[in-house]
Amino acid sequence: MSNFSDKLKAGDFVVSSEIGPPKGVHLEHCLGEAEHMRDRVTAINVTDIQSAVMRVGSMAVCHMLKERGMEPILQMVCRDRNQLALQSDLLSAVALGIENVLCLTGDHNVMGDHKDSKPVFDLDSVGLLETVTTLMGGHDLAGGELEGDPPVLFPGAVVTPDAEPLEPQLIKMQKKIKAGARFFQTQAVYDSKKFHAFMNEADKFGAPVLLGIVVLKNAGMANYMNKFVAGVNVPAELIDELKADPDKTKSGETGCEIAARTIRECRDCCQGVHIMPLGWDDKVPHILDLAGL
Repeated sequence: MSNFSDKLKAGDFVVSSEIGPPKGVHLEHCLGEAEHMRDRVTAINVTDIQSAVMRVGSMAVCHMLKERGMEPILQMVCRDRNQLALQSDLLSAVALGIENVLCLTGDHNVMGDHKDSKPVFDLDSVGLLETVTTLMGGHDLAGGELEGDPPVLFPGAVVTPDAEPLEPQLIKMQKKIKAGARFFQTQAVYDSKKFHAFMNEADKFGAPVLLGIVVLKNAGMANYMNKFVAGVNVPAELIDELKADPDKTKSGETGCEIAARTIRECRDCCQGVHIMPLGWDDKVPHILDLAGL
């Protein structure tokens, strides 16, 4: 099994991060982002046509990370593939040595750059998790038997701790666990008290949860997230902190300090942290240093 899954099963505190493939075939910068984090994270998510903006595929970049000795987490969304293609891609991932897969429904096409493209959504995230479980049992969704040994995958999912009301998220989390989710990465968290309250409820499910951190670059970004990103709330005091010293914020130090403080305040109640640097990958080691990891 993967180092990522082994550490989670052992109860270790795990750090993951994330990179986004480019809109083109020049991958040097994308792979360079991963190199900044090579010795500090256990695994690296590769986004799958993030925000419905056409890009190089997640699986190709995951394979290149594997070739470079890094452990990828394949993100897979249901927006663009029917169940035939989803199953085929899962088997292809295993054939390439990729075991970790984060199962997502995916942003709708109208959010992206091909608004007239046809959405598929043959399955949702729960259905995709069930598909992974079915394949691992040696059969496809039509009941056909797979040739040879069943594929080995380590499926995960996403949860939103700051959602209001919270109860639907907890119900969906239970459904995802029943469908086969072995770990969770959360949406961005900025309120440690709310995260502790969420974990007080989620702990009973027994699934490892990685705290999601999106590094704030400025007050404008924080206001945008509050207005347009569902389930994410940046408190007013953090926005004031970003405004207090413009030079410090522009350098990234304020965002790093906020991220590290949130990790320190939450690490006692979760099993890891998932840092989404959004291009500030070179700051991930500094954030981990500030957080004491």
